[in-house]
Amino acid sequence: MYELIQVSEKSYYIQSPAKIGLVRLNDTEVCLIDSGNDKDAGRKVRQILDANGWKLRAIYNTHSNADHIGGNKYLQAQTGCEVYVPGIDCAFTRHPILEPSFLYGGYPCRDLRHKFLLAQESDAKYLTKDVLPEGFEMIPLPGHFFDMAGFRTPDDVVFLADCLSSRETLDKYQIGFLYDVAAYLSTLEMVKNLRAKLFVPAHAQAAEDIFALAQYNIDKVCEIAEKIVDLCKEPLCFEVILQRLFREYGLKMDFEQYALVGSTVRSYLAWLKDTGRLDVQFEDHMLLWKQV
Repeated sequence: MYELIQVSEKSYYIQSPAKIGLVRLNDTEVCLIDSGNDKDAGRKVRQILDANGWKLRAIYNTHSNADHIGGNKYLQAQTGCEVYVPGIDCAFTRHPILEPSFLYGGYPCRDLRHKFLLAQESDAKYLTKDVLPEGFEMIPLPGHFFDMAGFRTPDDVVFLADCLSSRETLDKYQIGFLYDVAAYLSTLEMVKNLRAKLFVPAHAQAAEDIFALAQYNIDKVCEIAEKIVDLCKEPLCFEVILQRLFREYGLKMDFEQYALVGSTVRSYLAWLKDTGRLDVQFEDHMLLWKQV
């Protein structure tokens, strides 16, 4: 873990729970794509930088989930680097309490205020094209989170953040976290037709061809949507829908999974209502979801 893997002349990734991209900008300076989950991840990244005599110029965060921004504060304090984050995710990076609050739908209790959902705040600036290194391309990847973006490096390596899960992860956990189902499907349709020397998803193996994995992720989303619609043959409240999905997929319920999967299921329900496949009724002071 935290092995530095070179994939092209100037592009590398650090093998970690969420892969960290590293790109050499010149003989002495590098930038990072994400920073890992916490201070310990940041410290391990710093050791890699020191061992190679590299100065960290900037961190370009793909989005604001804690496992991608958790090393920001340590690395920024140690190196003085800039931190750039796209769109709304910049606010979440500056004010990380927004993530567990958003997931829970209110002020999060202690069970949700831990490093896997609540990173340390960092002094982030908005990511725009003009702050990217020469030859970099920012690729919008909305859907998994608000304004998530990926990057194409000058030597044609594409870092895809969390827009793809591995087959193994999908088969094990089934319901991957999503914020906007419609945007996510559009992103995957775009991604599966991209071409690059190499693709580096944060939570799947690096690959030269991403088409099949993108389609596998699309198919899983469609499967879950169909299952939700089928459950709603009878009007059901959200909690019962969530319970039946956990039972159906053999998932273990705890506070973190309740927040992550629960938020995702609400996003599915919203999408299915907007596309005319589900409707709601209010009965005995309860919101019930039903097939159209």
